Amino acid sequence: MDTTDGPLVPPQHRRVVLGFKDAEDLEAPDLPTESLPLNMGPSHPAMHGTVRMVLEVEGEKISSADIQIGYLHRCFEKESESATWTQVFPYTDRLNYISPMLNNVGYALAVEKLMGIADDIPERALFIRVIVGEVSRIADHLTCLGAGAMELGAFTVFLYALKAREWLFELLEEVCGARLTSTYLRIGGVHFDLPPEFGPKLLDILARTRIVMSDIGKLLERNRIFRDRMDGIGIITKEDALAYGITGPVGRSTGLAYDVRKDHPYLVYDRFDFDVPVGSVGDNFDRYAVRVEEVNQSMRILEQALATIPAGPFMINNPRVALPPKSETYNSIEAMIAHFKIIMDGIHVPPGEVYSYTEAGNGELGFYIVSDGSGRPWKCRVRPPCLPAVAVLTKVLPGLFIADVVPTFGMMNMIGGECDR
Repeated sequence: MDTTDGPLVPPQHRRVVLGFKDAEDLEAPDLPTESLPLNMGPSHPAMHGTVRMVLEVEGEKISSADIQIGYLHRCFEKESESATWTQVFPYTDRLNYISPMLNNVGYALAVEKLMGIADDIPERALFIRVIVGEVSRIADHLTCLGAGAMELGAFTVFLYALKAREWLFELLEEVCGARLTSTYLRIGGVHFDLPPEFGPKLLDILARTRIVMSDIGKLLERNRIFRDRMDGIGIITKEDALAYGITGPVGRSTGLAYDVRKDHPYLVYDRFDFDVPVGSVGDNFDRYAVRVEEVNQSMRILEQALATIPAGPFMINNPRVALPPKSETYNSIEAMIAHFKIIMDGIHVPPGEVYSYTEAGNGELGFYIVSDGSGRPWKCRVRPPCLPAVAVLTKVLPGLFIADVVPTFGMMNMIGGECDR
């Protein structure tokens, strides 16, 4: 694995020499085979309760795969049409429910871009968005790494990863009052400022998380079972990644060095020094390794952000966008009317359309929104980052064995809420 700015890890040939003869050296009777349809999911524990794979198998080998994701039906895009622009934030939480802050950020930036107020957002709010977003990214990767290892039998790794994720969730709960359904961002800024002692607490968590990541590496990266199940399995080529529009850790594992934070900087990402880890093989282990290194890079960003975050307001000073303070709402007729109009009618976004995109936990998260000038979206279309990664499985799985489906699907980090939206 290397990065766009040079190698982070010395390149090496990551292949485990198996202690068995090659398949062509084994003598097997020439028996007739028959193709058999096999339903894998949605009740299969590795399918997240929503995905159904219809596999054609010959013995243990997969000859074709039909991936069906439509068992959740979140209806995000239709629900958004009957909500005010601000009321859409709780719906974005439930797209990728492992890193909801990143969904909040992507949607807020899209609306602000359409309103033409992106340059008016207070600088402190921009830093806070980066901080909560990168904390969520780490939590997202920890969930994927822990669950993927558990599905291969490494239950201890799962407990280690969720222990570190719990520290981050508890910290985010102090920020917004919720663990998963954060609803923290607002059009024009954020709902609350960071709590006192947030910085020292986060730095302490990052130090402990680094120890956890080291322990996970020691448990997995030289483990014979883990490497045999991951090395050379589920290979995606760089050309296929481009053809399917795969981004994020899955796309970068193929050698596609694309990261929205680097290639199209938003918020204040252009002020931070961080690398983009890139794989060389595009197999399951590359996807694991890219996520591990992205956790390290997110911690680098957080440390720089905490060291340079400015003081000041965390919400835009615009009465047509921001709610007035409660003290004014209760004591001033003008403030009460402003509060009533924003809550009941919604923030009025000028007519037009815009596409805005950010780097979420699984890759490029895009929002295409259309406004008719009212307080509610006319259309809110989502470009989910993990949908292309799931789509490519129809090309990746044939030729693999049934047992290879579990690590391959796990390292795609499919999230039902953002796929079946």
